[in-house]
Amino acid sequence: MAPKEILQSILTEQYVSEDGDEYKVELKEGLTDEQIDELAKVLPTGKVPTEIRELLKFASGFEFFGLEEVTFDGVGQFGFEEFFPHSVQLAGDGFGNFWILDVDKNGNWGNVFYVCHDPAVIVKHSDNLAQFIEHVNDFGKNGKKSNLDIIHEKVVMNIWSKDNGFIELENAKLSSDLTLKNFALSLPENFVIADLRNKQNQSGFAWGKFGPNIDKAKRHETELIWGIEKPVKKGFLSKLFGR
Repeated sequence: MAPKEILQSILTEQYVSEDGDEYKVELKEGLTDEQIDELAKVLPTGKVPTEIRELLKFASGFEFFGLEEVTFDGVGQFGFEEFFPHSVQLAGDGFGNFWILDVDKNGNWGNVFYVCHDPAVIVKHSDNLAQFIEHVNDFGKNGKKSNLDIIHEKVVMNIWSKDNGFIELENAKLSSDLTLKNFALSLPENFVIADLRNKQNQSGFAWGKFGPNIDKAKRHETELIWGIEKPVKKGFLSKLFGR
């Protein structure tokens, strides 16, 4: 189903908050064709996919308890271009963490990611915008058992503390996967790689594991593959003489 149809299907749902208050999806006003055309100007191809245009005309987002709000028109608002050169900010949790949609160089609206800063982890949250809306509905119905809550509360900590999601550069260079191998060969020696191609939801990597400086992070031009700088440890003499 298209995102608009998924959204329409949950409008009659009745949810109950943790405090016992009932609530429903409250739509935000849709956009005009002119407003959508303005949004399109900052997208890679200057166009909005047809099914996204239909969604935006129907509603630009919706209010939902537990999220700041869900928006479909947050094109280019998120930043973090080293990891997501083109993105749509969909929602925030009120603590500086966000759900964003990745737009590829061909203008396709793709996967939704949860980008967390504490711990500094990126997680594949949903396959697409339609599934993200389903996941919000699931959160409203099932709370702590939902994909959204499990990622928010548990997955980020597991990735940070147990499996940072990285492939060592030397291993990637020996891979039979030519896309991965060629990307690895393009990186400096002190990099590691995160590869989320064809990975299930709840897969991710600890983007801040090697410190907050991400200026040198590399994103593959067309694939969900990233290179992260791993600072070189200085020896005692280098530290002593400031080298």
